[in-house]
Amino acid sequence: MIEVLPGRSGDAGAQLRLRPPRALTAGQFRALFAALAGAMWLAAGLGWLAGNVFAPAFALLHSAGVALALRMLWSNGERGEEIAIGPRAVEVRRGAETVFSAHPYWVRLQVAPEDGMVMLSSGGRDVEVGAFLGPGERRQLARCLREFLAAASGRNR
Repeated sequence: MIEVLPGRSGDAGAQLRLRPPRALTAGQFRALFAALAGAMWLAAGLGWLAGNVFAPAFALLHSAGVALALRMLWSNGERGEEIAIGPRAVEVRRGAETVFSAHPYWVRLQVAPEDGMVMLSSGGRDVEVGAFLGPGERRQLARCLREFLAAASGRNR
């Protein structure tokens, strides 16, 4: 998902916030786990009634495994990038860390034709942005970056 925000603290420019697409909200994720765990425990209870004394133990292990997998999936969706494009600097941040910073005049945008990979480069440093986005969103990101970089560096006049 690409969000276009106004520049920071009144600067001319723009800020892009990139996040992986999510199909479910946090509440829906919890409801999914509850439904899966309920089905597992129902099957385990029926197995226990039928004489399988180990069914509840396996249901407990399976519930823990599903909970761990869903938690890892949710935390993977928490990652994101912010790209701030202003008249003095282009910055790419991942979390609190700035992974790329350069003057917008010297920043070059490269888009790979085969997979749509979007790269920003300047002074021998490269950074891939939007790696977690789908192909259509990467094309949209490249259009936005091209437009904002041209405006910030004065190349659109």
